[in-house]
Order: sequence, then structure tokens, then C-alpha cells
Amino acid sequence: QVQLVESGGGLVQAGGSLRLSCAASVSFSFKTMAWYRQAPGKQREVVAQIFSSGITNYDDSVKGRFTISRDNAKRTLYLQMSSLNTEDTGVYYCNSAPPYPSWGQGTQVTVSS
Repeated sequence: QVQLVESGGGLVQAGGSLRLSCAASVSFSFKTMAWYRQAPGKQREVVAQIFSSGITNYDDSVKGRFTISRDNAKRTLYLQMSSLNTEDTGVYYCNSAPPYPSWGQGTQVTVSS
């Protein structure tokens, strides 16, 4: 069973930055990987994805502010987030796209105004 461990979240003021990391227990070199966000009271949604080729895709709400990257050798996925706003608040998860059945615990990001 794949294990995914997210880290790097925290409390930040609007306009600030955070870098999230996700360590996977197995290689994901050939997988499309993604960061998902679950905002309070909302369903989990994809905010960024990166194909095995390195091509990236972003939800319009984060385009130009978030950057997804991957280090296949380290089995680690990253999400650099800048110009954060209160609507970015939520629990962030990484997973493949489409997702593995198991999810990590996520990392909480809270943006204060």
C-alpha cells in the first residue's frame, strides 16, 4: 500500500508563502501526481498536477501563484505557494491523478487576513 506523507503547512498571513512537500513510499516516476485541497465544508479538489513528462497544469484559482514540481529520485512532490489568500485555506493532500485508494493525513494551510 502506498504511503504518502505531506508536510510544510502552517499559519501564514495573506500575501505570504509556503512550500509543501510530499514523500511517497514508492516510486512515482511514471505517474501523474497532483496536489489536492479540501477547503472547509467543500469537497477535495485538484489544484495542481504534474505529468511524468514534467508538464504542469493548474486550477485557475492558483495559476500564477502556485508551482508544482517533483523529484523522482527522492520520491518527493512539492508545491510552492505564494501570494496566498484566505481562499487557499484548507488541508492539502498529494496523490496520483487519478488517486491511489489510500490518502495521507494531509497538511493544514491556514491563511489569515
